[in-house]
Amino acid sequence: MRDDRLVEMRVFQAVVATGGFGAAANALGVSQPFASQTIQRLEARLGTRLLHRTTRGHRLTEDGERFLDAARRVLEAVEAAEAEWQRSDAQVEGLLRVSVPIALGLDRITPLMPAYLERHPKVSLDLRLTDDVENLIDARIDLAVRMGRPTDSSLMHRRLCGLQRIVVATPELVARFGMPKRPADLARMPCVAWDGSREHLNRWKFVEDGEIVTFHAESRFRSNQGMSLYLMCLGGFGVMRVAEHLARPAVADGRLVQLLADRLLVDNTEIYALFLPDRRIVPRIRSFVEFMVEAFREPDWEIVGRGERSGA
Repeated sequence: MRDDRLVEMRVFQAVVATGGFGAAANALGVSQPFASQTIQRLEARLGTRLLHRTTRGHRLTEDGERFLDAARRVLEAVEAAEAEWQRSDAQVEGLLRVSVPIALGLDRITPLMPAYLERHPKVSLDLRLTDDVENLIDARIDLAVRMGRPTDSSLMHRRLCGLQRIVVATPELVARFGMPKRPADLARMPCVAWDGSREHLNRWKFVEDGEIVTFHAESRFRSNQGMSLYLMCLGGFGVMRVAEHLARPAVADGRLVQLLADRLLVDNTEIYALFLPDRRIVPRIRSFVEFMVEAFREPDWEIVGRGERSGA
């Protein structure tokens, strides 16, 4: 049975400490609506108002002051218990279920797992590779790695790194159809395209004469799976807008050529680790998050990209 009381106490304490829902949400890594709704649920459950809300901010009610003292004692006890647990060498253990996108999982995450498992020999890892956005509770997932800013306000998140998508094709395809000089020139070239829920990724945005223009990629070959599309692109079938972690190394070694680099609109996609708020203190989950944060601190595809742009 899920118990959100500790989450409510942490959010309440953060709101008081930071002076507002927005600042508390930023401190906790959750959305402002989640913080606000959590306090509303807490007040409803307790049957009392904990905060006076005014145009100038928030201040504690008398009941709020009493509850804050009680919450602090509980949270201090939890932190003390956690600190004691962390001193044990046996703390990081058990089954860890992680959901990751297929292409990123195969290309970047799976190769890291031997080092993680060697560091934590008492952990068993179930790595689920899927491009579906699974419900963490229903699928019994401890942690998900996802691309794009989190939209589920009920989940905690840690940013791992940034990621761009660039437009690429094989040198042979470019030689056959010519190097495009404007986004409209892509219409004469074959492409590969997403199907299903990711069809929106077929709309490639560029900047031309100060205006944002969109090229809609269409194809005789469509797939709902990114690695399939990438292999078709790499095989010379068509142009693709593909994530840097796959594209940059292939551009660097000559297997692919980047197209319209000076016109592509930067999309600022990011990679996040997502997990339930009440799972934040579980040692095996925390160990995996920290491992991933360190592993992606300076992704090698960003280093390759900087080298290409600087002429190295």
